[in-house]
Amino acid sequence: MALKFKDYYETLGVGRATSGDEIKKAYRKLARKYHPDVNPNNAGAEEKFKEVQEAYEVLSDPEKRKRYDQLGANWKNGAEFTPPPGWQGGGFQTDFDISDILGGGGGSGRGGFSDFFESVFMGGGPAPGSGAGRAHTRSGRRNRPQVETELALPLDAMHRGTTRKLNLRVNNKQKSVDVRIPAGTRDGSRIRLPGGSVDGGDLYIRLKMEPGSRFEVDGDNTEIEVPITAWEAALGATIEVPTLDGKADIKVPAGVGSGQRIRLKNQGLNQRDGARGDHYVRLKIVVPQDLSDSDRKHFEKLANTSKFKPRN
Repeated sequence: MALKFKDYYETLGVGRATSGDEIKKAYRKLARKYHPDVNPNNAGAEEKFKEVQEAYEVLSDPEKRKRYDQLGANWKNGAEFTPPPGWQGGGFQTDFDISDILGGGGGSGRGGFSDFFESVFMGGGPAPGSGAGRAHTRSGRRNRPQVETELALPLDAMHRGTTRKLNLRVNNKQKSVDVRIPAGTRDGSRIRLPGGSVDGGDLYIRLKMEPGSRFEVDGDNTEIEVPITAWEAALGATIEVPTLDGKADIKVPAGVGSGQRIRLKNQGLNQRDGARGDHYVRLKIVVPQDLSDSDRKHFEKLANTSKFKPRN
Protein backbone atom coordinates (compact mmCIF):
# COMPACT_ATOMS: atom_id res chain seq x y z
CA MET A 1 0.00 0.00 0.00
CA ALA A 2 1.48 3.36 -1.02
CA LEU A 3 1.31 6.10 1.57
CA LYS A 4 1.03 9.77 0.72
CA PHE A 5 4.05 11.76 1.87
CA LYS A 6 3.21 14.45 4.43
CA ASP A 7 5.23 17.66 4.29
CA TYR A 8 5.75 18.40 7.98
CA TYR A 9 7.92 21.43 7.30
CA GLU A 10 5.11 22.99 5.30
CA THR A 11 2.61 22.12 8.04
CA LEU A 12 4.62 24.13 10.59
CA GLY A 13 5.52 26.83 8.10
CA VAL A 14 9.29 26.40 8.50
CA GLY A 15 12.23 25.56 6.25
CA ARG A 16 14.21 22.34 6.27
CA ALA A 17 17.21 24.05 7.89
CA THR A 18 15.16 25.54 10.72
CA SER A 19 16.60 25.03 14.21
CA GLY A 20 14.87 23.00 16.89
CA ASP A 21 14.04 26.12 18.92
CA GLU A 22 12.40 27.79 15.93
CA ILE A 23 10.41 24.62 15.21
CA LYS A 24 9.18 24.62 18.80
CA LYS A 25 8.23 28.29 18.54
CA ALA A 26 6.29 27.69 15.31
CA TYR A 27 4.53 24.69 16.86
CA ARG A 28 3.44 26.58 19.97
CA LYS A 29 2.05 29.43 17.89
CA LEU A 30 0.00 27.12 15.68
CA ALA A 31 -1.07 24.90 18.58
CA ARG A 32 -2.47 27.90 20.43
CA LYS A 33 -4.35 28.94 17.30
CA TYR A 34 -5.91 25.57 16.50
CA HIS A 35 -6.23 23.91 19.94
CA PRO A 36 -9.71 22.32 20.31
CA ASP A 37 -10.17 24.03 23.68
CA VAL A 38 -9.84 27.37 21.90
CA ASN A 39 -12.06 26.25 18.99
CA PRO A 40 -14.89 24.20 20.53
CA ASN A 41 -17.03 22.24 18.06
CA ASN A 42 -14.74 23.20 15.15
CA ALA A 43 -13.81 19.99 13.35
CA GLY A 44 -11.56 21.82 10.90
CA ALA A 45 -9.50 23.39 13.67
CA GLU A 46 -9.22 20.08 15.51
CA GLU A 47 -7.97 18.34 12.36
CA LYS A 48 -5.43 21.11 11.79
CA PHE A 49 -4.30 20.77 15.40
CA LYS A 50 -3.70 17.04 14.85
CA GLU A 51 -1.60 17.80 11.77
CA VAL A 52 0.48 20.37 13.65
CA GLN A 53 0.92 17.98 16.58
CA GLU A 54 2.01 15.16 14.28
CA ALA A 55 4.51 17.37 12.47
CA TYR A 56 6.03 18.53 15.73
CA GLU A 57 6.35 14.98 17.08
CA VAL A 58 8.63 14.19 14.15
CA LEU A 59 10.59 17.42 13.63
CA SER A 60 11.28 17.96 17.34
CA ASP A 61 12.92 14.53 17.65
CA PRO A 62 16.41 14.45 16.04
CA GLU A 63 16.20 10.74 15.15
CA LYS A 64 12.69 10.94 13.69
CA ARG A 65 13.60 14.12 11.81
CA LYS A 66 16.70 12.46 10.34
CA ARG A 67 14.64 9.48 9.23
CA TYR A 68 12.04 11.81 7.76
CA ASP A 69 14.66 13.82 5.86
CA GLN A 70 15.97 10.61 4.28
CA LEU A 71 12.79 10.07 2.31
CA GLY A 72 14.46 11.48 -0.77
CA ALA A 73 14.47 14.34 -3.22
CA ASN A 74 10.79 14.00 -4.06
CA TRP A 75 9.58 15.12 -0.63
CA LYS A 76 8.55 18.58 -1.95
CA ASN A 77 6.40 17.03 -4.65
CA GLY A 78 4.23 15.04 -2.27
CA ALA A 79 5.47 11.79 -3.83
CA GLU A 80 3.93 8.58 -2.62
CA PHE A 81 6.15 6.64 -0.30
CA THR A 82 6.30 3.04 0.86
CA PRO A 83 8.50 2.65 3.96
CA PRO A 84 11.41 0.21 3.57
CA PRO A 85 11.70 -2.81 5.88
CA GLY A 86 13.04 -2.14 9.33
CA TRP A 87 11.71 1.41 9.71
CA GLN A 88 10.22 0.88 13.13
CA GLY A 89 9.63 3.55 15.70
CA GLY A 90 8.84 3.43 19.39
CA GLY A 91 5.59 4.48 21.00
CA PHE A 92 5.29 7.92 22.59
CA GLN A 93 2.86 10.03 24.55
CA THR A 94 0.44 12.00 22.40
CA ASP A 95 -1.44 13.76 25.17
CA PHE A 96 -1.34 17.52 25.51
CA ASP A 97 -3.48 20.02 27.22
CA ILE A 98 -3.86 23.74 27.26
CA SER A 99 -1.27 24.15 30.00
CA ASP A 100 1.28 22.21 27.90
CA ILE A 101 0.90 24.70 25.08
CA LEU A 102 1.23 27.60 27.50
CA GLY A 103 4.40 26.16 28.97
CA GLY A 104 2.90 24.34 31.96
CA GLY A 105 2.48 20.67 32.70
CA GLY A 106 -0.34 18.25 32.01
CA GLY A 107 -1.73 16.90 28.76
CA SER A 108 -4.83 17.22 26.45
CA GLY A 109 -4.12 16.01 23.08
CA ARG A 110 -6.14 14.32 20.48
CA GLY A 111 -5.18 11.04 18.85
CA GLY A 112 -5.62 10.26 15.19
CA PHE A 113 -2.25 10.48 13.48
CA SER A 114 -1.96 9.82 9.77
CA ASP A 115 -1.23 6.47 8.12
CA PHE A 116 2.09 7.91 6.95
CA PHE A 117 3.16 8.74 10.50
CA GLU A 118 2.08 5.47 12.08
CA SER A 119 3.64 3.31 9.38
CA VAL A 120 6.97 5.12 9.25
CA PHE A 121 7.52 6.17 12.84
CA MET A 122 5.41 3.81 14.97
CA GLY A 123 5.63 0.63 12.93
CA GLY A 124 1.91 0.16 13.30
CA GLY A 125 0.69 0.34 9.73
CA PRO A 126 -0.11 -2.59 7.48
CA ALA A 127 2.65 -4.18 5.49
CA PRO A 128 2.85 -2.99 1.89
CA GLY A 129 0.21 -4.75 -0.18
CA SER A 130 -1.17 -6.76 2.75
CA GLY A 131 -4.47 -4.91 2.94
CA ALA A 132 -4.49 -5.54 6.71
CA GLY A 133 -6.09 -3.03 9.02
CA ARG A 134 -4.55 -1.58 12.16
CA ALA A 135 -5.62 -0.92 15.74
CA HIS A 136 -3.69 1.09 18.31
CA THR A 137 -4.27 2.17 21.88
CA ARG A 138 -2.22 5.22 22.80
CA SER A 139 -1.29 6.14 26.36
CA GLY A 140 -3.78 3.64 27.75
CA ARG A 141 -6.45 6.33 28.13
CA ARG A 142 -8.91 5.53 25.41
CA ASN A 143 -11.15 3.30 27.53
CA ARG A 144 -10.86 5.18 30.81
CA PRO A 145 -13.92 7.06 32.12
CA GLN A 146 -14.13 10.77 31.47
CA VAL A 147 -15.95 13.31 33.64
CA GLU A 148 -16.87 16.87 32.77
CA THR A 149 -17.80 19.60 35.21
CA GLU A 150 -18.36 23.35 35.06
CA LEU A 151 -16.46 26.01 36.96
CA ALA A 152 -17.72 29.59 37.21
CA LEU A 153 -15.06 32.30 37.52
CA PRO A 154 -15.08 36.10 37.63
CA LEU A 155 -13.67 37.87 34.60
CA ASP A 156 -10.51 39.05 36.34
CA ALA A 157 -9.62 35.47 37.38
CA MET A 158 -9.94 34.27 33.79
CA HIS A 159 -7.91 37.26 32.64
CA ARG A 160 -5.02 36.89 35.09
CA GLY A 161 -5.14 33.15 35.75
CA THR A 162 -5.73 31.53 39.10
CA THR A 163 -5.87 28.23 40.98
CA ARG A 164 -9.10 26.71 42.25
CA LYS A 165 -9.82 23.67 44.40
CA LEU A 166 -12.65 21.45 43.14
CA ASN A 167 -14.45 19.01 45.41
CA LEU A 168 -15.83 16.13 43.35
CA ARG A 169 -18.40 13.58 44.42
CA VAL A 170 -19.47 10.59 42.29
CA ASN A 171 -21.42 7.57 43.74
CA ASN A 172 -20.47 8.56 47.33
CA LYS A 173 -16.76 8.75 46.34
CA GLN A 174 -15.09 12.10 46.99
CA LYS A 175 -11.93 13.73 45.72
CA SER A 176 -10.40 17.20 45.87
CA VAL A 177 -8.24 18.47 43.02
CA ASP A 178 -6.35 21.71 42.48
CA VAL A 179 -6.91 23.20 39.03
CA ARG A 180 -4.57 25.78 37.52
CA ILE A 181 -6.46 28.20 35.29
CA PRO A 182 -4.06 29.73 32.74
CA ALA A 183 -4.21 33.45 32.11
CA GLY A 184 -6.20 34.39 29.04
CA THR A 185 -8.93 31.75 29.26
CA ARG A 186 -12.39 32.62 28.00
CA ASP A 187 -16.01 31.83 28.69
CA GLY A 188 -16.53 28.31 27.30
CA SER A 189 -12.86 27.29 27.43
CA ARG A 190 -12.26 23.68 28.46
CA ILE A 191 -9.34 22.41 30.52
CA ARG A 192 -8.34 18.76 30.77
CA LEU A 193 -6.89 17.33 33.96
CA PRO A 194 -5.48 13.85 33.27
CA GLY A 195 -6.50 11.37 35.98
CA GLY A 196 -8.38 14.07 37.83
CA SER A 197 -11.77 12.39 38.10
CA VAL A 198 -12.89 10.39 41.12
CA ASP A 199 -12.52 7.11 39.22
CA GLY A 200 -9.07 7.99 37.87
CA GLY A 201 -10.20 9.02 34.40
CA ASP A 202 -9.64 12.39 32.78
CA LEU A 203 -11.48 15.38 34.21
CA TYR A 204 -12.69 18.05 31.80
CA ILE A 205 -13.48 21.45 33.27
CA ARG A 206 -15.56 23.86 31.22
CA LEU A 207 -15.12 27.46 32.31
CA LYS A 208 -18.02 29.86 32.62
CA MET A 209 -17.73 33.56 33.28
CA GLU A 210 -19.70 34.71 36.31
CA PRO A 211 -22.36 37.34 35.55
CA GLY A 212 -22.18 40.80 37.02
CA SER A 213 -18.86 42.03 35.64
CA ARG A 214 -18.78 45.77 35.12
CA PHE A 215 -16.82 45.21 31.94
CA GLU A 216 -18.41 44.12 28.69
CA VAL A 217 -16.42 41.56 26.72
CA ASP A 218 -16.08 41.40 22.94
CA GLY A 219 -13.50 38.82 21.94
CA ASP A 220 -10.21 40.01 23.40
CA ASN A 221 -11.51 43.53 24.02
CA THR A 222 -13.28 44.97 27.05
CA GLU A 223 -15.53 48.00 27.33
CA ILE A 224 -17.02 50.06 30.13
CA GLU A 225 -19.44 52.99 30.16
CA VAL A 226 -18.27 56.00 32.13
CA PRO A 227 -20.47 59.05 32.92
CA ILE A 228 -19.18 62.58 32.33
CA THR A 229 -20.75 65.98 32.94
CA ALA A 230 -21.96 68.28 30.22
CA TRP A 231 -19.19 70.75 30.95
CA GLU A 232 -16.51 68.03 30.86
CA ALA A 233 -17.83 67.04 27.44
CA ALA A 234 -17.86 70.66 26.24
CA LEU A 235 -14.56 71.83 27.71
CA GLY A 236 -12.58 68.58 27.82
CA ALA A 237 -11.17 67.03 30.96
CA THR A 238 -8.87 64.41 32.43
CA ILE A 239 -10.85 61.71 34.22
CA GLU A 240 -10.11 58.48 36.05
CA VAL A 241 -11.64 55.31 34.59
CA PRO A 242 -11.71 51.63 35.67
CA THR A 243 -9.60 49.07 33.80
CA LEU A 244 -8.80 45.39 34.30
CA ASP A 245 -5.57 46.45 35.99
CA GLY A 246 -7.14 49.03 38.32
CA LYS A 247 -7.48 52.69 37.37
CA ALA A 248 -6.19 54.82 34.54
CA ASP A 249 -6.34 58.51 33.71
CA ILE A 250 -7.60 59.40 30.25
CA LYS A 251 -7.99 62.70 28.47
CA VAL A 252 -11.49 63.54 27.25
CA PRO A 253 -11.19 65.87 24.25
CA ALA A 254 -13.35 68.97 24.16
CA GLY A 255 -16.60 68.63 22.26
CA VAL A 256 -17.14 64.88 22.61
CA GLY A 257 -20.63 63.46 22.28
CA SER A 258 -22.45 60.93 24.38
CA GLY A 259 -21.64 57.41 23.19
CA GLN A 260 -18.21 58.21 21.80
CA ARG A 261 -15.46 55.75 22.72
CA ILE A 262 -11.85 56.23 23.75
CA ARG A 263 -9.47 53.30 23.19
CA LEU A 264 -6.80 52.25 25.66
CA LYS A 265 -4.50 50.09 23.55
CA ASN A 266 -3.28 46.78 24.99
CA GLN A 267 -5.29 47.12 28.18
CA GLY A 268 -7.91 44.52 27.33
CA LEU A 269 -7.90 40.78 28.02
CA ASN A 270 -4.76 38.68 28.12
CA GLN A 271 -4.24 36.46 25.11
CA ARG A 272 -2.47 33.11 25.18
CA ASP A 273 0.41 34.32 23.02
CA GLY A 274 1.24 37.04 25.56
CA ALA A 275 -0.49 39.88 23.68
CA ARG A 276 -3.54 41.76 24.94
CA GLY A 277 -6.73 43.15 23.51
CA ASP A 278 -7.85 46.75 23.85
CA HIS A 279 -9.98 48.47 26.49
CA TYR A 280 -12.66 50.92 25.41
CA VAL A 281 -14.24 53.68 27.49
CA ARG A 282 -17.72 54.63 26.28
CA LEU A 283 -18.65 58.13 27.39
CA LYS A 284 -22.14 58.99 28.59
CA ILE A 285 -23.08 62.62 29.20
CA VAL A 286 -25.25 62.98 32.30
CA VAL A 287 -26.93 66.02 33.84
CA PRO A 288 -27.84 66.62 37.47
CA GLN A 289 -31.36 65.59 38.43
CA ASP A 290 -31.72 67.94 41.41
CA LEU A 291 -30.35 71.40 40.69
CA SER A 292 -29.31 73.75 43.46
CA ASP A 293 -30.43 77.37 43.13
CA SER A 294 -26.91 78.35 42.11
CA ASP A 295 -26.65 75.63 39.47
CA ARG A 296 -30.05 76.51 38.09
CA LYS A 297 -29.02 80.15 37.66
CA HIS A 298 -25.88 79.13 35.79
CA PHE A 299 -27.85 76.86 33.44
CA GLU A 300 -30.48 79.55 32.86
CA LYS A 301 -27.78 82.07 32.03
CA LEU A 302 -26.16 79.62 29.61
CA ALA A 303 -29.50 78.88 27.99
CA ASN A 304 -30.16 82.57 27.43
CA THR A 305 -26.74 83.50 26.14
CA SER A 306 -25.45 80.45 24.23
CA LYS A 307 -25.72 80.44 20.45
CA PHE A 308 -25.43 76.65 20.31
CA LYS A 309 -28.50 75.22 18.55
CA PRO A 310 -28.15 71.43 18.31
CA ARG A 311 -31.46 70.93 16.46
CA ASN A 312 -30.47 73.31 13.72
